[in-house]
Amino acid sequence: MWKEFREFAMKGNVVDLAIGVVIGGAFGKIVTSLVNDLIMPLVGLLLGRIDFSNLFINLSGTHYNTIAEAKKAGGATLNYGLFLNSVLDFLIVAFSIFIVIRQLNKLRKKKEEIKQEEAVTTKECPYCISSIPLQAKRCPACTSQLVDAHPSA
Repeated sequence: MWKEFREFAMKGNVVDLAIGVVIGGAFGKIVTSLVNDLIMPLVGLLLGRIDFSNLFINLSGTHYNTIAEAKKAGGATLNYGLFLNSVLDFLIVAFSIFIVIRQLNKLRKKKEEIKQEEAVTTKECPYCISSIPLQAKRCPACTSQLVDAHPSA
C-alpha cells in the first residue's frame, strides 16, 4: 500500500498540482498585501482619507470606533470594508490567472499550428485517391498528370 501511495504521489500531475497550490498560496498573499497595503490606502486617500479596512456597520446598538473595539466587546458588525478588500483581492487574482491561461492557450495554439504545418507532406491524387508527395506532378500509382495545386511545387 505504501508503494502504491508513493507511486501516486510522485506522478507528474500530483507533483505539478502541489507546486501550483504552493505557488498559488504565495501569490494570494502577495495580492492580499498589494490590495491591503498599497491599493486600498491610495483609493482611501483619493476618496477623502477613508480606511476601508475599518468600514463597518454596527448591529449591536453600542457605539464602537473600530472593528477591533467591537470584536473585543463582542458586538455584532457587518464589515463591508474588509469585504471590499476581499472582492478586490479576488478580482486581481482572477484577472492574473486569466492573463496566464490566455498566454498558455496562445502558446499551445501556436504549437498545434506548427505540428499541423509539419504534418502535411502529402496530398491525394484526384484520380485514384492514392497518397502522393505534395511536390508530385504525376501520380506514381495511376500516372495521371496532376494540376499544380501546390504553390511550392
